[in-house]
Amino acid sequence: MRAFADLLDALIYTRSRNAKLRLIGDYLRQTPDPDRGWAMAALTGTLDLPAIKPALVRALIEERVDPILYRMSRDFVGDTAETIALLWPEPAIPPDASEPLTLAQVVDRLGSISKSDAPEALASMLDRLEADERFALLKLAMGALRAGVSARLAKTALAQAFELDVEAVEEVWHGLAPPYASLFGWAEGTHPQPTAQNVPVFRPFMLAHPLEEAQVSMDDYAAEWKWDGIRVQLVHVAGETRLYSRAGDDITHSFPEVATRFRTPGVLDGELLVKGNAQGGEAGSFNALQQRLGRKLVSAKTLAEYPAFVRLYDILFDGPEDLRTLGWTERRARLEAFAVPLDPEHFDVSPLIEAQDFPALEEIRAGARDAAIEGVMLKRRDAPYVTGRRVGLWYKWKRDPLNADCVLMYAQRGSGKRSSFYSDFTFGAWTEQGELLPVGKAYFGFTDDELKWLDRYVRNHTAARFGPVRETDKTLVLEVAFDSIHESKRHKSGLAMRFPRISRIRTDKPASEADTIEGLRRLVT
Repeated sequence: MRAFADLLDALIYTRSRNAKLRLIGDYLRQTPDPDRGWAMAALTGTLDLPAIKPALVRALIEERVDPILYRMSRDFVGDTAETIALLWPEPAIPPDASEPLTLAQVVDRLGSISKSDAPEALASMLDRLEADERFALLKLAMGALRAGVSARLAKTALAQAFELDVEAVEEVWHGLAPPYASLFGWAEGTHPQPTAQNVPVFRPFMLAHPLEEAQVSMDDYAAEWKWDGIRVQLVHVAGETRLYSRAGDDITHSFPEVATRFRTPGVLDGELLVKGNAQGGEAGSFNALQQRLGRKLVSAKTLAEYPAFVRLYDILFDGPEDLRTLGWTERRARLEAFAVPLDPEHFDVSPLIEAQDFPALEEIRAGARDAAIEGVMLKRRDAPYVTGRRVGLWYKWKRDPLNADCVLMYAQRGSGKRSSFYSDFTFGAWTEQGELLPVGKAYFGFTDDELKWLDRYVRNHTAARFGPVRETDKTLVLEVAFDSIHESKRHKSGLAMRFPRISRIRTDKPASEADTIEGLRRLVT
């Protein structure tokens, strides 16, 4: 655990991307198997230790120190793992330094224990470690490293450390399981390159850059709608079908009606949506899709009320033929041909937007307020399908946000770097009877200086306290930007905003002039 703890500590305090790459690369070259493989699993988010839950960890520390001391310390520090690592009492009998605990031993123990044995096992390991090692162990166990390292950066570090092509690493990654012995064997030249043939594995998506102020030529780019669902990849290989999310998670069992009807060998890229009306074919809002997300078992009632389908964007493989090196125009033609025999109830091809020039496209985009449309995609006609974001190939042009003036109601302190600031804000709108009801919560959109101003405001205008939450005097108006708003049974106001963010602090506007629930309801799509 010592080497992994040192790596995690260094990554947290390092901002430079190149420095992070060097730190990870040095660790991978110097650390033996299987520790380095488990470290890669942790850094890329593929390590799952289901027996360890935050509630279990909190219970352990509250058995050993004053619970009030722990909660006050946690509120101040802003991080559970750091707080417990510092407060954990030293064992009465010092651990044997000649037998240090390895990362592999930790993962093997935590990955194989039952929930009933987990408290004793975790406590015994914490007793054997120093404070920074305890921090690393707890971060590992709770699955939230937050070291400023993305999965892509970790894979890039591995590729650079062993002089591999990062795209080749990405290509085989999802067909392998930690601790990745075959991957490191290939990296060090002792094993052949792993293969993903005849296995329905995930291939990383091609992504788009935001379109800023620049315009593009419609002779060079094709336009299509950016649908507001979740990006998915459909894979059928060797008689087996898999449905993957953008992160590479297997969500096949959550959407059985889609997976069972995709039986043509190939790999497709598309947007997973649900029908807004079970009797019609139109796409519903993201709010409707949320009724299906995260469910491992889907009831017949849910299948009937929220039938899912995939709106297809692109084709990566047609049978065994890899089409990714072809230009978009050629792939589009192959996609349209591939989609012809597919079940139209569960698959359709995302239509192109016919626009003579960019100003015409801008006008079309401005008028788009369909519940399932998030904006426009611009795809260079000769672009191959490549992993990640490449400048000039694909652009996303989101529709302009909606705005509402809302009243600040509650605030809660953030975590990590924001643990000393009230940075999570709940805001509301007025009913016809003059009651203020919450319509959203936002924790970004403001500058650092505005955060400091809001924090002071909350502290100076607190009306009541509920644990870590402060209720304000409900006099401050915030201009809130959001992508869309939907009906919601889970909220007292009956409304839920999509991607709300604070765009302006309206000290010039009295709270009585903020927007109403009825006015927001008219924006529901």
